[in-house]
Amino acid sequence: MQIEDLKKQTAHYAIEHFIKNGMIIGLGTGSTTAYVIREIAERIKDGRLKNIIGIPTSKDSEDLAKKSNIPLGTLYTYPSIDVTIDGADEVDPNLDLIKGLGGALLREKLVAEASKQEIIVIDDRKRVKQLGEKAPLPVEIFTKTRC
Repeated sequence: MQIEDLKKQTAHYAIEHFIKNGMIIGLGTGSTTAYVIREIAERIKDGRLKNIIGIPTSKDSEDLAKKSNIPLGTLYTYPSIDVTIDGADEVDPNLDLIKGLGGALLREKLVAEASKQEIIVIDDRKRVKQLGEKAPLPVEIFTKTRC
């Protein structure tokens, strides 16, 4: 089975088991979570999901959600998120993660902190024996004017 098919299956499973009508949903960043956003949009369009508000974790996820007609909010208007579905860059055997290599580290952390539940979707390529094997630890600088 192709990796893209597995990502679609992962997105379907996450939505099927964790997303319900009326939820505020953190929309993660990355290739697998793009499938999550598209699947949520499809379910809103065909009526399987109703009254959903998405809180994007990056400009990329925001753009995709807008293009897909998912109603969006912000942490200012929705400070409590029911569930966030996001990815990770690396995951070790203790389930410790590296996130943020795509430049969304701060927003991902803010949305995760506001979430009652955080679902991390990955494929086997993200598993490592020790964090830092495949990529450096990302650091993002936060300044007040950025908010």
